[in-house]
Amino acid sequence: MPARRDAWLLDWIVPGTQGDDAPLAAAATSEARQRSQRIEGFSFDAGRRWAGRTVLPRPAPALRVTSGPAWKGYFALELDARGRWPAQSTGWLALVEVVPMGTDGTPVARQLVRTVAGPLDLDALRAHGRVQVLRALRWPDTAQPARLRARAWIESPDGAIVAVAGERCIVR
Repeated sequence: MPARRDAWLLDWIVPGTQGDDAPLAAAATSEARQRSQRIEGFSFDAGRRWAGRTVLPRPAPALRVTSGPAWKGYFALELDARGRWPAQSTGWLALVEVVPMGTDGTPVARQLVRTVAGPLDLDALRAHGRVQVLRALRWPDTAQPARLRARAWIESPDGAIVAVAGERCIVR
């Protein structure tokens, strides 16, 4: 499924039945299966790409993600959310590896989810109108740090994406 120009398409490699012997086992994340189970109306089908349903509230609340410099295999990522979000929304931070078309044997450009932090509790938004969450995420040994990007999103309780933000992680 090709992504629209105004959309993000994240590739989540889900652990398969072959375990560590599967061809892409090193890039599979447990969060991928958990995410597929959270999304209303989604049924997992191995080998398929899936684009999440996005519902942007009006007026759109502010969401920003920033990353610190790389340090000993980790990036510090910060989610900064302001405004009003649907009740019981959760925040998520991810390191995504951007793999250009024709690179590493992929016929299409990919944004491969490498590691995730979440769900992050956003209850402070209701009390203060703003929440900042800082997490250190370790990138896998198989990732190329120069291709890593920080991503953040807010999900409503049914798994709909209500906001997304991105930033390039700088390796220093």
